[in-house]
Amino acid sequence: MTTDKAGRVHSRGDAQAHVAAAHAGKGQSPLLRITLYSLRHPWRAAAAIGATIIASVLQLLIPRLLGRAVDQAQNILSIGAQEAEQALFWSAVTLLVVSVARGFFTLCQNYFSESVGHHVGYELRLAFYDKVQRLPYAYHDRVHTGDLITMGLLDLDGVRMFFATGLVRVVLLSVLIGVGAYMLLTTDLLLGFLALSFVPFVAWRSSVAQLTLRKTWLMLQDKLSALTRVMEENLGGIRVVRAFSGQKFELGKFDHASKEALELSHQRVLIRVRNTSAMTFSFFAAMGLVLWAGGNKVIAGEMSVGTLASFLTFMTILQMPVRQLGLMVNSFARASTCGNRLFAFIDEPLTIEDKPGVPDLKVSEGVLRFEDVQFTYPGALYPTLDGITFEARAGQTIGIVGAPGSGKSTLAHLIPRFYDLTGGRITIDGQDVSQVSLHSLRRAVAVVQQDSFLFTTTIENNIAYGDPWSKESRIERAAESAQLHNYILGLPLQYGTVVGERGVSLSGGQRQRLSIARSLVLKPAVMVFDDSTAAIDAGTEHRIRSAIRRYAKDRVTLVISHRLSSLLHADIILFLEDGKIVERGSHEELLAMGGRYRALYDLQTRPDNDVHFGSAAE
Repeated sequence: MTTDKAGRVHSRGDAQAHVAAAHAGKGQSPLLRITLYSLRHPWRAAAAIGATIIASVLQLLIPRLLGRAVDQAQNILSIGAQEAEQALFWSAVTLLVVSVARGFFTLCQNYFSESVGHHVGYELRLAFYDKVQRLPYAYHDRVHTGDLITMGLLDLDGVRMFFATGLVRVVLLSVLIGVGAYMLLTTDLLLGFLALSFVPFVAWRSSVAQLTLRKTWLMLQDKLSALTRVMEENLGGIRVVRAFSGQKFELGKFDHASKEALELSHQRVLIRVRNTSAMTFSFFAAMGLVLWAGGNKVIAGEMSVGTLASFLTFMTILQMPVRQLGLMVNSFARASTCGNRLFAFIDEPLTIEDKPGVPDLKVSEGVLRFEDVQFTYPGALYPTLDGITFEARAGQTIGIVGAPGSGKSTLAHLIPRFYDLTGGRITIDGQDVSQVSLHSLRRAVAVVQQDSFLFTTTIENNIAYGDPWSKESRIERAAESAQLHNYILGLPLQYGTVVGERGVSLSGGQRQRLSIARSLVLKPAVMVFDDSTAAIDAGTEHRIRSAIRRYAKDRVTLVISHRLSSLLHADIILFLEDGKIVERGSHEELLAMGGRYRALYDLQTRPDNDVHFGSAAE
């Protein structure tokens, strides 16, 4: 663990070992994988299993001790009061010691089994979160955030609990039911069968009930996942909801999702109550039979009252373990289902990652080149980019303009390998971006997007996010270039001011400027501004452009914008349409062509005119 100057903790070493361990056993069944994962903590697992065996054996001694005490109390007249009192005293002491010891080892069993589970949960959370960070944009494009949150909470918890509720419970029930049944049957065969007569029915009903509850739990999990999505979307867009007075609509939507979850919960309660009542009835019916048959044996002198009492105590002790057979079956089913989903996510192949032995990107002249670049989104019928070819040298500014959906943002995302090309190649100083390390590439290429995300931390930490060890002077220079420094100095805590969730305490323009400053701190070789000044007024944008031009003398700058005034200073402007470059040149050259760019320029400078320029005006 290391801590940077802003107090942020950076972990490495152990975390990476846990992540690597989560990927071990790929291709094995989820239950075997969870078991092996739990056994990575051998002394805790051994302590839990050992304590379970000892506690079970001690619990089975209690009925025998109680039965002996009853016989001693019954014989008080025949053996004398003093001797009976002494025998009862030592029986009570023995029973107390055994009970205390059973309680102690049960405590150890619960503690160590939970300890194993929480260690497994901790390590799997790290592996899950690591996978979330490394999966490409394409995965997050198709999977909702709420589904990932549900998986990282509910599924992970189902896997975490398997050691305590599954593996340890197997040992517990094997000792209690197996040894207990043997002790009953060897004591009296008839009473033993009567005492165990409730076991098959309770085991069957418990297993059926738990599997049914498991099925409804999966359905409930889907409902809760939908509920999470509704809530997450509402919280993310709470200002839009308030602005358009959509509270009643949102409440109705949330109420509908909640009612579906509530109805399913009621079904689960009904299943549990019905089966619990049936199992309790069968237990007391069996106990009644034991009392009737055992009472007759006591009357006939074939059995002592203490032996009958021990049978009844055995039944009381066995009642809960037998019911737990269903819980054990449910634990196995839940762990299998949750493990399938969780490990499938952890094992999800990374389509974008470093190839073995790739070197770091080395920037010398800073030449960016697109060579017949083609890209198609997974599942799309038509390519988003087709045959894109251009070159940009250090100090040059390339402007990119086009209608929505023409591929402008996609082009920006291909440079740092947020997506991989389907054809052609992109090079920086002749080095294919797919053949260098992602870390070095993304430090050399900074993309400032229109939707600026800020973390709930200080302004300084937000600006220095890409390089936590940046000096304060470097952070301040980046803020000055983004025209944000003077505003920050006016805040009570200046750079130590904490911005609200997602930067809600800042205006849209201020968030964009802070996002620009965050990219400038890295001193990248290629800067891409993807409509990143859309929320900034024209005067501030002009000052930002002037500062960035001075900053960008030795680096490539790509500016994507719908506002042509942002591109007037560009050395070359590319006009995209349907994923292809249909026009290119300087501002003056494109105006002289009288094509699509000219039509768009006329539309923006003379909006009252009825100007047509094909699909770019749509």
